[in-house]
Amino acid sequence: MALTVALAGDTMLGRGVAEELRRSPTAGTLLSPEVRQALAAADLVVLNLECCVSDRGERWPDPDKPFFFRAPSSAAAVLAELGVDCVTLANNHALDHGFDALVDTGALLAQAGVRAVGAGRDVSAAREFAVLEAGGVRLAVVGVTDHPRDYAAGPGRPGVAWADLWAGVPGWLTALVARAARKADAVLVTPHWGPNMTSRPPSHVRAAAPRLLAAGATLVAGHSAHVFHGVADRVLYDLGDFVDDYAVDPVLRNDLGLLFLVTLDGPDRAHLAPVGLEALPLALEFCHTRPARGEEWEWVRERFTDACAEFGTPVGERDGRLTVDWA
Repeated sequence: MALTVALAGDTMLGRGVAEELRRSPTAGTLLSPEVRQALAAADLVVLNLECCVSDRGERWPDPDKPFFFRAPSSAAAVLAELGVDCVTLANNHALDHGFDALVDTGALLAQAGVRAVGAGRDVSAAREFAVLEAGGVRLAVVGVTDHPRDYAAGPGRPGVAWADLWAGVPGWLTALVARAARKADAVLVTPHWGPNMTSRPPSHVRAAAPRLLAAGATLVAGHSAHVFHGVADRVLYDLGDFVDDYAVDPVLRNDLGLLFLVTLDGPDRAHLAPVGLEALPLALEFCHTRPARGEEWEWVRERFTDACAEFGTPVGERDGRLTVDWA
């Protein structure tokens, strides 16, 4: 009873990417045919949507915030065309253009058939999980972010599912994961955690991951650093970037990334567990993502192998992809 889940990291469809989508609102604008085929081969696709989707709204009133990301309303249909089943909005850009734009984001995604977690009309809605189904298997998705506190949903206040993970994993989050585990066959927790542009997970992220697993998570897949991190048992600490128009750090190489395809399997639905992953090396060009090639591919392999070695995780290769075996 196998299920393959494609996991993509920070997907920023605002700014330059938004301009490209306004000119050509199609899946091919964002991803090459090879990357689209990799998504299509998965049973489910989940990513972090690092922007709001709306044609209205005003910038969040924070004089110290440098970046505001908003995708055109057509972006929701493009995500559906790519086969995206669910996005997490629990991040530091969901409210970049205020409450109206966040409401539009949820409505446009729902209209396109894309589920969303991690944000909502109030704290209860923001903390709700989604249950996806494929091949008779039910996967619950939980979204949460540890920044910014200003974007946190409250009673009667739209916003994101914020948790102060720097101080530990709060009871409401472990209870939410446990409740999701009772309603589904497997649970994916996808946190937006830690600072940008780091090469390894910070201490509070390393401390939070086992707490989430103990609460009932089958798999934890994080994001926020804009750079992929290493993989431990049932934990992908950071998925890195997937689509953007960002400036490139010459050392951390946030223009090179990975698309992760994790396989869950077991003798029956009650015993599903991650048994391995394949990771497709990516090259992020301006507003367009394609497979990495040549020296790009070699750089990704070396970086991922070293990052995984910190957790005692060996990395293999198969058919142009990097592999991890958890079985």
